[in-house]
Amino acid sequence: MVNLPSNKKAIEVKWVFKTKVKSSGEIAKYKARLVAKGFLQKPGLDFNEVYAPIARIETVRLIVAIASMRKWTMSQLDVKYAFLNGPLEEEVYSRQPPGYEKIGMEDRVMKLNKALYGLKQAPRAWNKRINGFLQKQKFLKCTT
Repeated sequence: MVNLPSNKKAIEVKWVFKTKVKSSGEIAKYKARLVAKGFLQKPGLDFNEVYAPIARIETVRLIVAIASMRKWTMSQLDVKYAFLNGPLEEEVYSRQPPGYEKIGMEDRVMKLNKALYGLKQAPRAWNKRINGFLQKQKFLKCTT
């Protein structure tokens, strides 16, 4: 927690609550996620670049078809909390989460080291992180 620099603006955050339900209708678990109100961010002030490549559905279909034709095994994975693993390049500050304001320090903000869901730069930060890891594993990026 730090004092907000005069040239920066703190991003508002909110809690998003979700109830996960089993197929039987019984409650499986309760989830809470702290989300940044990224729609309030201003380009050039709060973030610089947001571009992160995505796979088009045509590309995914092509890869599946080639793998099927050549009888390759395929795997998929889901990285839990993926966006929360992307280190931020910019200085980003957020307000304290509602209900968790530190008494006597209500005017302080949190300096974020890693992305939060909702930040405009979260997808790019995650993409840079996973790209770096895959390159260390000797994967090569396709140029087409």
